[in-house]
Amino acid sequence: MRWLSIRWKITALIFFIVSFSLLLGGMIVVANFIHTKEEELRQRALLTARTVSELPEIKHKIVGTKSERDTINAIIDRLRVIHGADYIIVLDMNKIRLSHPVKEMIGRKSKGTDEGPAFAEHTYTSKAWGEIGTVIRAFVPIMNSDHKQIGVVIAAYKLPSFIEVILSLKIEIFVTASLSLLFGGWGAWLLASHIKRQMFHLEPHEIAKLLVERTETFNAMHEGVIAIDTDERITIFNDKAKQMLGISGDVIGQPIRSIIPDTHLPEILEINQPIYNKELQVRNLNILSNRIPIKVNNKTVGAVAIFQDQTEVKRLAEELTGVKAFVSALRVQNHEYMNKLHTIAGLIQLGHKEKALEYVFKVTEEQEEMTRFLSKNIKDESISGLLLSKISRGKELGVHVTIDRHSQLKKFPKHLDHHDFVVILGNLIENAFDSFQNVVEQKKEVYISIEQNDEILSLSVEDNGCGIDEQHKERIFDEGFSTKGTNERGIGLYLVKQIVEKGKGQIHVESEKGKGTIFTITFEM
Repeated sequence: MRWLSIRWKITALIFFIVSFSLLLGGMIVVANFIHTKEEELRQRALLTARTVSELPEIKHKIVGTKSERDTINAIIDRLRVIHGADYIIVLDMNKIRLSHPVKEMIGRKSKGTDEGPAFAEHTYTSKAWGEIGTVIRAFVPIMNSDHKQIGVVIAAYKLPSFIEVILSLKIEIFVTASLSLLFGGWGAWLLASHIKRQMFHLEPHEIAKLLVERTETFNAMHEGVIAIDTDERITIFNDKAKQMLGISGDVIGQPIRSIIPDTHLPEILEINQPIYNKELQVRNLNILSNRIPIKVNNKTVGAVAIFQDQTEVKRLAEELTGVKAFVSALRVQNHEYMNKLHTIAGLIQLGHKEKALEYVFKVTEEQEEMTRFLSKNIKDESISGLLLSKISRGKELGVHVTIDRHSQLKKFPKHLDHHDFVVILGNLIENAFDSFQNVVEQKKEVYISIEQNDEILSLSVEDNGCGIDEQHKERIFDEGFSTKGTNERGIGLYLVKQIVEKGKGQIHVESEKGKGTIFTITFEM
């Protein structure tokens, strides 16, 4: 039925409903007509039978001579025609028929099963099925002047069948059905055409396809998209908007002000004008927003906002791709290699060629050993590159970075990828470096461990830096919280927490002021 347009589907459905309703209603009307007719025939049969039973001539002839009894059938036949009965039968007390529409039956004894009560002076009616169809019969006893029963009168009227009633009403039925179907079909076509116009002349499967495509398109966008209707209820809220605003669950249909109290979207419904490239503060985020009214046939039916988080868009892009880490690594390595070249050049100028060669071998061996270890145990180039860059970065800062030689990373937990691990490790290691900002005298060390088996993946970053104040431990994962000065936004550990929650992991912090901090994160595989 997909090939049939919605207009024809609705027309056919309503046409079928009207037809079925007519059929059902007609059956009820005919059944009610037959029932009414049956009650009418019962009264007519009783009236006819009583009239015959009260005729003196009939009473006299029943108990008269044979020749008198033989004239009863002619009298009854005239009465049958007058009363329009199908048949009238007179029985004497021996159940001998004195009248009958079939002359051969006159003089024979009746063997009916429903005549008994009539010979006991009872008056009643019954419905019987015979050769001529269904008949309504009335049984009335014939009493003489001494109130002694001398016979029984049976008057019968044929009950019309269902088909006969329909045939008798065929003109009325035809006119009623024709007009009902004509106007019903016309109304159905108008309704279907109106619905078709309301749906922009699209078929239901086309609308369903557009809805799926629209939803997937919005969710695939890197910008947040939120739309509301004229009642300020949410009609679109894509995944990126939920991620940026920290909202979870299904919010479609809910009032926008209950989800985002500081929203600026409803004002578009008031001014009915678009606002482009406007910086706004929403849920402590600086966003760049385009807000546009949604119009259908020049009537505003809602508003839509498309926005980006300007505050952290560059920082997030760098952290998610690892660009910042790799650029930093190249800069540090360039500085480190220049120092090593100067050392080698100085040794050669002083004539210490053997020491220069020994120095080259030593530096090369250290670098190759770390590269071989990472290539063998860490099966992701982004993570390996990040760790190498952090080792070099540590040397530049005077921090000795150690990677546990039992570390290994074969695969990522469910729902996470290498971008997530770049964010986790990058932020935890940078936090460890920052912990040495006010530490001068002691040896600065950062220890990194990645342990994995078939059930659990555990990450650990440990430093011997300044540690975390007890009063700050509960807030270090809050968005925007930072102890590093006014230039920092406190986004690093917040992102780490978001990723840990996405991967259904756990994060544990051990810290003591002046002694250092250990961040441990575990995921189930």
